[in-house]
Amino acid sequence: MKIFLNSLIAILALIVSSVEVNAQYGNGYGNGSGNGYGRQRNSIPQAQTPQEEPKALTAEEIVDNEMPNITESVGLNPFEEAIVRSILTKSVQKRIELQILKLAPEKTREAMEKIVKEQEEELRAGLPEDKYEAFEKLQKDRFKTKKKKKKKKKNKD
Repeated sequence: MKIFLNSLIAILALIVSSVEVNAQYGNGYGNGSGNGYGRQRNSIPQAQTPQEEPKALTAEEIVDNEMPNITESVGLNPFEEAIVRSILTKSVQKRIELQILKLAPEKTREAMEKIVKEQEEELRAGLPEDKYEAFEKLQKDRFKTKKKKKKKKKNKD
């Protein structure tokens, strides 16, 4: 009888302790695989997926984004707007192709100057003089305002 009582106590102790072990291991909450409510970190480091680079805009999309501002500021009629749109699209496309080629800095600068010169000549030929001057002023003012904003931010900090 004593042996039976000792074995019964031992069996009950094993059953009670096994329930506690299961509770610690995550019984029903991820089963120890780390998906439970406990610590969420995995001991094995995972390779982070690189963030996708934003898709590069096409020349047409870039020009489409800028045209409303240009049309409003310069006061272009639909025919002049079509001329400016085609010239800008062509020059932006050339600039994109130049960036893709990744030439030496000197060659890149020379090619950019050539593209700008061609764009100016085509715009001068396609637009009336007053609207061409307004367009040039708009481009110069756009660059000046960006520089002023940067200086103001530096002064505030």
